[in-house]
Amino acid sequence: MEPIQSALNNWLKNNENFQSSMNDMREKILKSDRVQALLADHPELTQQQIDQQLMKLYEYDYQSLNCEKCSSLESCINVIPGYVPEAQVQNGRIKLIYHECQRKQKEIQMEKQRSFVQSLHMPKDIHEASFSQIKLDVNGRSEALKKIQQFFKESQTQLPQKGLYLHGSFGVGKTYLLGALAQELATEQIDTMFIYMPEFVREMKASISDSTINEKIERFKRASVLVFDDIGAEYSSAWFRDEVLGAILQFRMMERLPVFFTSNYDLKELELMFSKVGKSDLEEVKAARIMERIRQVSEPVEVTGDNHRDL
Repeated sequence: MEPIQSALNNWLKNNENFQSSMNDMREKILKSDRVQALLADHPELTQQQIDQQLMKLYEYDYQSLNCEKCSSLESCINVIPGYVPEAQVQNGRIKLIYHECQRKQKEIQMEKQRSFVQSLHMPKDIHEASFSQIKLDVNGRSEALKKIQQFFKESQTQLPQKGLYLHGSFGVGKTYLLGALAQELATEQIDTMFIYMPEFVREMKASISDSTINEKIERFKRASVLVFDDIGAEYSSAWFRDEVLGAILQFRMMERLPVFFTSNYDLKELELMFSKVGKSDLEEVKAARIMERIRQVSEPVEVTGDNHRDL
């Protein structure tokens, strides 16, 4: 926080009202209902002490205490925007202690809430998703929405062990549904990590050269809720399938941590894709192993409907 005296000096320089005569200012300050109430609560203050602290009283009187003089946090008139003074009197000295105003408190709370939703190469609208914006008349989403809301309800007591594997055509709202869930989970201080799979593969390959791959894998392993968005759209390899995706899913399966997926492929189609990424005779077995982990950490749900990206 900026030092109070420095902030006050800058504030006074820009306040033309303070340029009026001291006598007029003194009269105006002492007639203020707020100042009179303060002085009434502290009759021990002498007239000399009051006169010596007129600037402190002015600082207390001019500012907004309940955002009543400010139209928004950005237009706050206070010495330190977003902070309101509380007047205290000790040994004849008037002290102003600054606290966050109600708007600042709300902003801090929103920032804290946003910190619980992290993403790797995800669009901005995912961080603005909301259950209230989901069209309930779209039948193709009803089952998925019901299960997502049930997950959230249960998470308020104990985090469920399984997420969902949402599969369906392009633009039916699979990712948005999970974005809305993440925002709701954030209100319960449950963190969610979103990963866009095509960029995730490139990120992991790039991390080999700077030796950060293990650190990143550990981060994804331990997120309370993990979302793999658009799985199957990435250019995969046997190394990524087994050493990266397999390692994350194995850990979360053992620790009973939920994973959510979105995909344009159902489980059988995804397994077929995974079985073709390597060259050994065991690719089908390895693909089946990955799919078993996916089934252990999620439940498949089809999402249908119109492509809302075209609307």
